Amino acid sequence: MKGIEIAKKLNISTSALRHYESWGLVPEIERASNGYRIYTKEHEAYFQCIRALIPGFGMDLVRTIMPLIIKREKLGILWKINKAQVNLHAEKETVLRAIEMIDLIENAEFPKYLSKSAFTIGEVAKLANVSASSIRHWEKEGLIKPNRQKESGFRIYFRTDIRKVLIIRTVQRVAYSLDIVREVLLGLDNNDVSQAKEIAYQSLQFIDYALVEQVRGIAYLQNLFEVISTGNTFVADESS
Repeated sequence: MKGIEIAKKLNISTSALRHYESWGLVPEIERASNGYRIYTKEHEAYFQCIRALIPGFGMDLVRTIMPLIIKREKLGILWKINKAQVNLHAEKETVLRAIEMIDLIENAEFPKYLSKSAFTIGEVAKLANVSASSIRHWEKEGLIKPNRQKESGFRIYFRTDIRKVLIIRTVQRVAYSLDIVREVLLGLDNNDVSQAKEIAYQSLQFIDYALVEQVRGIAYLQNLFEVISTGNTFVADESS
């Protein structure tokens, strides 16, 4: 099979195939005496797997696991895939938590996980599934303004602060822009939750899309494992 034929099947350019090759994402591609690349069914399966994994898992993970496939480290690959799926589930739980908090009014009954009235930055980070450094950055940007203990100077976060942290995190994952985050928070201050809720539901839609794409990608990964175990068929590539 020619490289151009593989590229056409995958709706990408032949230069993309060469990028994947140069990044070490496929096994070494031999060349015929005339210089043409010699692709195999195994190479085709590698390219198919790469393209199928990207939408659900992202290029960073793809660049991590493809070399492991070449080394036949199957269990290591599957655990990395499993971790990515666990992370996606955690992402959904965090967004659902944000939606729950968006709907709360000041005197509403808070969820059981907010039974306390005050929280440390570490507790807030865990609840919102973000790093403490991210929370400090948002504070520096003026998005949140936690109180501090008089004696120790430690930050103290109340339920309303957690609500804001969850919303900031959700909005920034979708919109990226801090200006949009500020706009959403201003709406919350004015008791307008419509924009925050819309963005949160957009985030849920993307997570659902990523889940479907992950399952699709895993099917191609399994196909690649099977191709590797059954052998190769060599075809010269005339597009050098």
